[in-house]
Amino acid sequence: MTVDDATQLAARLLSGDRTAAPAALNLLENRAERTAAARRTLLAALAPAATGGELPGHVVGITGPPGAGKSTLLGALITEWRRRGATVALLAVDPSSKRSGGALLGDRARLLLDPADRGVYVRSMASAGQLGGLAPATRAAAHALASCFDVVVVETVGVGQSETEIAEVADTTAVIVQPASGDALQFLKSGIMEVPDVLVVTKSDLGKVALSARRDLKAALRSIGDPDTEVVLVSSVAPVQGIGELIDALARHRERIDLRERRIAARRSSALAAFAREHGERAVRALGGARRAARVLDDEAPDLDVESLAHLLAERAAGAGLADSTP
Repeated sequence: MTVDDATQLAARLLSGDRTAAPAALNLLENRAERTAAARRTLLAALAPAATGGELPGHVVGITGPPGAGKSTLLGALITEWRRRGATVALLAVDPSSKRSGGALLGDRARLLLDPADRGVYVRSMASAGQLGGLAPATRAAAHALASCFDVVVVETVGVGQSETEIAEVADTTAVIVQPASGDALQFLKSGIMEVPDVLVVTKSDLGKVALSARRDLKAALRSIGDPDTEVVLVSSVAPVQGIGELIDALARHRERIDLRERRIAARRSSALAAFAREHGERAVRALGGARRAARVLDDEAPDLDVESLAHLLAERAAGAGLADSTP
C-alpha cells in the first residue's frame, strides 16, 4: 500500500465509511518495513494533531479470567448496542498459534451475530505472546476504528497479576468476575482491583451466590478507597438480565472522565513501551528515565500518534548516542 492509498484510507474512515476498516487493520497488522511509511501516514492522519480533536468512538476494554463468559456477554452487549442504534467494532485478542502466529480462536465462531449486519465488525487479532494479552497492533487498531464506529470493544485473552495493559488502551475498562470463584479476593491480592472502571459479576441467575460476589467486590473497592466504581450483576443466558444496566454504567464512566487527558496518557504509555521494545531500557535511561521521557512527550507533542511519539523519543536518544543500543 502506498502513502497516497493510506491517505485516502484515513479520509474514508474519518468520513464514516466503515467498509474501510478491514483494509486499515490489514495495514496496521502488517509490520513489514515496506509498509512502514503507509502505516505512519494512516496513523498520523487519524491523530488529534491532524483531526483537531479526539476520535468520537467509545473504546471499551473487556477482560477477565478465562472461562468467565466474556464471549457470551459480548454477544448480548452487541445485540443491545445495536438495538439502541450504535455501531460496534470488536477486536478479539486471542492466543497465538505457535505454528502460524495467527489467532487460535476466532470470535466469529463464538458470537451469535447477524452476518448481514453492516453495523457490526468483528476482527480476531493474535496476541503474539504479548504481555498484557494485547497484540502489538491492537492499540492502533482500536484508535483507527474509533473514527467510524460508535463503540470499539477490545476483548483480551484474560487478566493476571501483570496483565493490565487493557486499562492503558481503553477509555473504559470492564473486568468480569464469576460468582463463587474467589476472584474478588484474588483481584485484591494481585492489584487487579486498580484496573476496572466497571466490575461485572456474571451469572446473576445464581441468586445469592452472585449477590455475595457483588458484596465482596464492593467491600474490596472500599478497602482500597474506590467506592465509586460500579459493580453490575448480569446474566447473558435466558432470561438475559443486566445488559442494559451494564451499557449505561459504561456510558456513565465515559461521561465522567476527561477523554483527552486519558487518551494522551494512553498514547504516551504506548509510545514509551514501543520505544523500549525497540531500543531497550538503556535508551530509556539515556532520556533521563521514563518519567522525563513522558514529560518530553507531554510538553512537545501530546496530540501526535503513537508511532510519531516513539520516533520523537528515538531522535532524542540518538542525540545521546544510545538509540541503537542493544537491549
